[in-house]
This record gives sequence, structure tokens and C-alpha cells, in this order.
Amino acid sequence: MIRWLHWGVPAGLFLIAFFHRTAPGVIAKDLMRAFDATGTLIGLLSSAYFYAYAGFMIPGGVLIDAYGVRRVVAAGGAVMALGTVTMAVATSTWPLFAGRFLVGMGATVTFVGVLKIASVWFPPRQFGTMSALTATVGIAGSLVATAPLASLVTLTGWRRAFVVVSLVTLVASALCVWLVRDRPAGAAPEPAEASTLRGITRGLLQVLGNRHTWPPFLAFFCLYSALGNLLLWSVPFLRDVYGLSTLSAAGYASAVSLALLGAAPTTGYLSDRMQCRKRPYTLLSSGLAVLWIVLVLTLGSLPLWGVFALLFGMGIFGAAFVLTWPIGREVNPPHLAGVAVAVVNLGGFLGAALTQAPLGAILDARWSGAIVAGARAYPVDAYRAAFAVCAGLAVAALALSPLLRETRATNAYRSGGSPCA
Repeated sequence: MIRWLHWGVPAGLFLIAFFHRTAPGVIAKDLMRAFDATGTLIGLLSSAYFYAYAGFMIPGGVLIDAYGVRRVVAAGGAVMALGTVTMAVATSTWPLFAGRFLVGMGATVTFVGVLKIASVWFPPRQFGTMSALTATVGIAGSLVATAPLASLVTLTGWRRAFVVVSLVTLVASALCVWLVRDRPAGAAPEPAEASTLRGITRGLLQVLGNRHTWPPFLAFFCLYSALGNLLLWSVPFLRDVYGLSTLSAAGYASAVSLALLGAAPTTGYLSDRMQCRKRPYTLLSSGLAVLWIVLVLTLGSLPLWGVFALLFGMGIFGAAFVLTWPIGREVNPPHLAGVAVAVVNLGGFLGAALTQAPLGAILDARWSGAIVAGARAYPVDAYRAAFAVCAGLAVAALALSPLLRETRATNAYRSGGSPCA
């Protein structure tokens, strides 16, 4: 049980980090009213998190491998808390953006830290399962950022809600310092060079120079670009096109996260049991691409139960992304687990950072001038154009599947790999 405690505390901070990825979609209309914001500005604000996340992802992995999860993740949580409260008290866009950037900077180390703990405290054969469980914790964070956040905002306003989140983050950071240890007592230490900043930096160049690192990097780039934009714009879409309240829209939009809660750990577990990564990725990404196309073609014409069902299905097939992390780890040297996962993870957040503002600009370009409750309301054709870009990204993720290396759920750095039986 002790290993679950060491994993669970940083996983709690990762839940908070994931919460922040989805939160702007729920409070988008509140932000539009408070700061007279356009869709482009909301996209830029949301992407500030991902720019910080992407920019500090590799340095975060280097710091974790060099100085340990306990200190680095706890410090990251403190930075997240500072950024959250900065956003809560912002009276202009500059401190709002600065706070969002700080949140992303602190969040950077949480995911890699949790997976580093998983790689040290759990058997190697369970890494795919632990990766998926970690993703599931994050998905739970995105669920907290839908209907529960909408309810809290309704009761207290978005500013007070963010103050509450900041305090919770500080408590979790303190627990990380108090309870978490970087490795089991008596565990064999990592190679001496691997534990130094210089050695890890050399290892980073080794990971970047490995051609097998880049297919999972690009696959996650495409998959998370699409998912991140869906999480950002699904609530505004349901409000604008179906006339729902924020609370109701958040409830329907939670379908993606609800599905991922079960699909992500199941995907990781089955991949470990089958000792196969590439085939399940291909099957899932195929289904996801089809559902994205269906969403674009039927946008605005489905009844609400049909929208919920379609989003739920996208959540099930969207679990393909959890396989990119174990593939990235298993095609690189074992002692570079933190850096390897960080590099692959960078792909997804770089994708979200680069695409959210342009999709906001697509919405603005097709805005008809409608204002509802002090915020812009976009027509269905605007959302169709934006979501068509996401559908293209999902198709690109599928097209990358032949380039992924089959590791058979073992470290394949020095082996040729082989197809699944």
C-alpha cells in the first residue's frame, strides 16, 4: 500500500493540473464579460498554460531525474497555487495571462513526476497500466472542471472559486513534501551520471536523437490538439447552439471525460496484458477519426442525447493517447524514463498551445455579431469550421500509426521489436 501513497499524492497535484486545462471552457463566458474578451483572446489565454507546459516540459523532466519527484513536484504545486490566485485577483488581461502562465509552469512537472514514481515504485510490466491510471486521475480533474466547477462558480463567482482551488493546491504541495519519497528504501540507485544535471542533459540529447521517439511525439501532438480544443470549446458550443446554461452545458460536455475515466485505464491494462502497443493504438485512433468526422457533419442537427452519445464515444476512442507515453518510454534507455516521457508529452501540449488561439480566431472570423448575456455567441457554422480542423488532426494521428514502433510492453531500446502475436 505504501507505493500507492507515494504515487497518489503527486497524482493529486496532477489532477489539479488537469483541472486547469479544462477550466477556461467553463468560465469562458464569465471571462468574456469581465475582460471584454473575444474568442481569440480566450484561446490565447487557454493556450498560455500549454505554452508554459510545453516550454518547461523537458527542463521539468531533467529536474525530476536530477533532483527527485518530492522536491520538484511540491515546488511545482506551489507555483500553480500562486498562478491560480493571481488569476483570481486580476483586473486586467496582463495579470490574468501571467497567472495562467504560472499555472502551466507549475503543472509541467506533475505528470512526469507521477510517471517517474510509477517507474521506480512499481514493476516495469505495470508501467502501461500505471500510465493509464495516471491519465485517469487527470481526466477526473477535467470532470471536476465541468459541472462541479460550474456549480461552484454559480454559488461564489469564478474569482472566489479560483481562490479555493489555490488553497487546495497549497495543501497538496505540503503533503508532497511531507509524505513522498523518491524511491523505495534499499532500491538500487540510478547510474551516477544519470543522477546529475549534466548526465541527464546528455541523456536528453540521446532521447531527441532517437528516431523512434518522434512518432509517439507527433501522435500525441495531433491527438491532444484535437482533445484540448474540444474541452475548451464544447461548453461554449452547447451554450451558443443549443441554448443551454453553463451548468447544463458542462454536464453534457463531461461525456468525453466520463468515457475516458473507464477507457484510459482499460486501454493501458489491456495493452500490458496483450503485450502490444501499436495495434490497439491503430484501432482506437481509427474509431476516433471516424467520430470526429461524424461530429463535424452532424454539428447542430443532433438531439442533445445524440451529442452526449457522440462525445462519449469520442472519449472511449480518444484513449489512444495513453499509449504514446509507454511507447516513448520503451524505445529509450530505462534510466531516462523521465526525460523520454517528458519529450513525448511535450508533443501534446505544444499542439494545444499552437492550435487554441487559431481556432478561437476561426470562431471570431465567422461571428455574426450576436451578443448573449454580455458575451459573444457564435453560429453553428463557426464551430463546424473550428471542429473540422480537429477532425483533420485526428486523421493525421491515425496516419502516424504505421510509424510507431511495437515494443511488446518491454524496453525495446536495444532490440528490434516485433509485431504482436
